[in-house]
Formats: sequence, C-alpha cells, structure tokens
Amino acid sequence: MARPLAPCAQSLRLLLTPPTRTLRQPHLSPTVASQFAPHYRSSSTLPTSSGNQQTSPLELQYLQFDAPASVPENAPTIPPIVVLHGFLGSKQNNRSVCKRFAADLYTRVYALDLRNHGDSPHVRTHDYLSLALDVEHFIDTQIQEKHAVVLGHSMGAKTAMAVALRRPELVDAVVAVDNAPIDAALSSDIPRYVDALRRIERMGLKSVNDAFAVLGKYETSVEIRRFLLTNAIFKSDGTVGFRVPLDILARALDHVAEFPFNSNNDRFAGPALFVRGSRSHYVPDESIPTIGRFFPRFVLKDVDAGHWLISERTTEFIDIVEDFLRNLKD
Repeated sequence: MARPLAPCAQSLRLLLTPPTRTLRQPHLSPTVASQFAPHYRSSSTLPTSSGNQQTSPLELQYLQFDAPASVPENAPTIPPIVVLHGFLGSKQNNRSVCKRFAADLYTRVYALDLRNHGDSPHVRTHDYLSLALDVEHFIDTQIQEKHAVVLGHSMGAKTAMAVALRRPELVDAVVAVDNAPIDAALSSDIPRYVDALRRIERMGLKSVNDAFAVLGKYETSVEIRRFLLTNAIFKSDGTVGFRVPLDILARALDHVAEFPFNSNNDRFAGPALFVRGSRSHYVPDESIPTIGRFFPRFVLKDVDAGHWLISERTTEFIDIVEDFLRNLKD
C-alpha cells in the first residue's frame, strides 16, 4: 500500500493547496479539516483501482461544502455548483474558492476528483466522453436536485463543456476557466511535467526535498513544483511515488488536447461564462466564434493572469463568477 505523508509549512492558495496527509513539502502547511466545519464534508467510500478499460461511469470521490444554516430572505436561489480541477490537480485544489461560493451564494458546492486523479479510481480510458460520463453520473446520483452549475478549469473546463453538450438537462450553467471548445495542442509544459514525475518515480528517492530538486531541472517555478508534488506519496518500499497513474495520463495527452464535438450538431442553449487569462494561450481570439456556435449565450471575461488564473487572481475570479451566478436567467 502507498503511504501518504503529512504536509508542512504554509499552504498555497487554491490550486496549490495539498490534501490532508500528502507528501511533506517545503513551505506547505497541514490541512486542518476542522477549520472547514460545519460546512465541509468528504465522501467516505474508497475506490478500487482498475487497469481495465471500462465504459460504465466511475464513482468519483468528492468534497462537499454546505451553505450556511441561515439564508437571508432576499438571497437569490443559486443551484448547486460542481467544481472540476485541471490536469494533475485534485478536489483539494479549490477548497478555498468552494468554501467562498458556498458561503456567499448560499448553496452547496461539490469539488470532485476526476478519474485518474486524486482519490478517484484509475482506469485506462481517459478522454472527455468518459470524464463527462462520470460527472453526469455524479449529478444523477449525488445531487438531490439532479442539476447543477458545472465549473471547471483547464481539463475540467472541457469536461464541464462536454457535460453541458451531452446532457444539457443536468446543467444550469457552464463556467469554463481558461479553456475553449477546440482541438488545441497542449502547452509543452504538460508533457514535460508528466515525464519529470515518471522519472522521479523510477529514481527511488527517499526524500521529497530530493524530488523537489529534481523537478527544478524541468520547472523553475517553485509554486508549480509544489503543486505537482501534491500528487506525491510514499510507496511501500519507502520511496517517492505518485497517487496518479502517470503511464495512463501520459498516453491520454492527445485526448486531453482534443474536443470531440461538432458545433454544427452540438449546442448548449443555457448560460455560459468563459473566464480566460489574458496572458494564457488556451483561449485565443480565433476560438471565440467557435465558442459562440457551441454556447450561443456565452459571456467572456478576461483576467490579467496566466493559465493558473484562479490562484493568481483569486478575488477577481470569485467576483466574476458570483456576479454571473447571481444574475442567472432561465
């Protein structure tokens, strides 16, 4: 069995916040679950990993953030919100944002671990149709209202769009953060990160500090190295490994870059918010007409940030999303 390690020092906000009992990292603080009480709840069943290809939906692991017990009479009615992380992320990344949404909007918020990430099961199939199928199953089985706002960043953004196009009756609104409904080559950083983690896993390192140093050969940003190491665990032999199935994810990179829908046939008629980083290349101006064909009621907001805009401009991001959701119309 892999043995997770407890974190230490100051936790990075949002994207960079590690899960409880994860790898000991420089300058990362422990997660204290009680600080989220009483509005924090985790799913309790542990998944079983499988290397077999499957087409039935997976039971995703999640965190639930409940609305405050007292709701003002004039508060708008906001549907539940499902939050989806990006590639190599997890449900832990956006806890602070989820907690704010639950408190400010008086609604339940669910942060999911997508397949092959976090504590959710491992399977060979990793594409947007299967990712969407899992999220649809979650809304069908775990959300009493059977519908929700679906918000995602990067890979999670394309998954949110896929759910809306496949099962529009489940989706009150889409919030897509720094990704577009287009086939687009991934940043060269992503394959490099996967390669770096695979190399570290084969090196037999006994210390996270050594893993942190090795990552420095692939990525100079301390924050991104810390983020990548939120996936780290101790293997049974005491060496550093990773909770995500790196071989599966490496083979899935082409699927993560694509968007398997046709704007001539597929359309979501509900509200859609696209938030892009003005210093990111994931939502180029040329993609805007395509966004409009898939999502004719879309609103586009630019934030002065790169791809990791949720952590770079947290307050601005929260304000944009909350304003959009408070003004939802059928």
